[in-house]
Amino acid sequence: MQNPITQDERALESLAVPARTGLPVPVRSQGDLAAVVPSRSARRARTRARGRGRLAGLAVAAATTGMLATVAVPAYAAGPVDPAMRGIDPAAAAMSVTALSREAAQTLDVEDTAAIAAESGEGYAVVDGDTIRAQEAAAAAAAEAARQAELARQAEAARQAEAAAAASAAATAASSSSAVYAAPSTSYSVSAVYQTALQYQGVPYLFGGATPAGFDCSGFVSYVFAQYGISMPHSVTGIAAMGTPISISEAQPGDLIVMDGHIGFYAGNGNILHAPYAGASVRVQALWTSAYSVVRING
Repeated sequence: MQNPITQDERALESLAVPARTGLPVPVRSQGDLAAVVPSRSARRARTRARGRGRLAGLAVAAATTGMLATVAVPAYAAGPVDPAMRGIDPAAAAMSVTALSREAAQTLDVEDTAAIAAESGEGYAVVDGDTIRAQEAAAAAAAEAARQAELARQAEAARQAEAAAAASAAATAASSSSAVYAAPSTSYSVSAVYQTALQYQGVPYLFGGATPAGFDCSGFVSYVFAQYGISMPHSVTGIAAMGTPISISEAQPGDLIVMDGHIGFYAGNGNILHAPYAGASVRVQALWTSAYSVVRING
C-alpha cells in the first residue's frame, strides 16, 4: 500500500515542475524555501511518527485476531493445562484420545423380551385408528348381546305368565265341571238345550275353559248340558260316546255335530253353533266340511 503524498512533498514537487518543463525557476529567498521545504530533522520526526502509526494499527489488528481466536476456542481449552500433558504434541494427544474412546466404548445389551413403550403425549396413551374401531365394534357387539338377552328375558316372562294363566283356567274348568247347576225352567228337550246354548254367543274361546269366562268346544257343550242335570266329560270322544247316532236329515237344532277333535251344536240349515278356536268366540257359522257325524243326547 502506497503512502499518501504529504503537503511538504507536494510543495517540493511544485518547485521541480518548472525545471522539468524548461520554464524559468523563480528566485525564492532562503526564508521562502524554509517555509516550503522542512528541515532534515523535521522530516525524520515525521517519518518516525508515521512508523509509530503503522505499528499501532498492527497492534490493534493483532489484538482483534486474538480476541476472535479466544472466542472460537472451546471453554475447556481456557482451563489450566494438565502437568502430564505439558511437552506433548497436541496432534498426538488428540489421536491418543480418539483411540482411547474407541477402545473404551461402552455397549448396552437389551433383553429379547424387552418391548417398545407405546407412544404417549401429555400423559395420555396414543391409540391408532384400528384399535379405536375394534373397541367400538366390541362395544356395539356387547350392546347387541345385552339387547338380545333382554328380549329373551321378556319372552320367557311372557311364556311363564301365559302358562300360569292356562293353569288357572284349567283349574277353574275342573272345579266348574263338578258344579251343580239349577234345573232349567223348562223340561229337557233338544230345542230347549239349543236355546240355552244361544245365550253364550260372544263368549271368548279359552283352551280348557268350561265357564262363561271362556269356553273350548267340549267345555261349551258340557256346560250347557250340565244345566239340565246331565254331566258330561270334558272331551270330544267322551261326549260323542254318550249320544245316539242319527242322520243329518233327522238332525234338529240342539243335536251335536261331531268331528275329528271338535264338537258343537247343530244350528239347522247346514250351520253349527260352537266355540271355534283361540282368538274367536262362540258363534253360529256354516259347516265347512262333510266329514262329521250327528248324535242326539237323550235326557
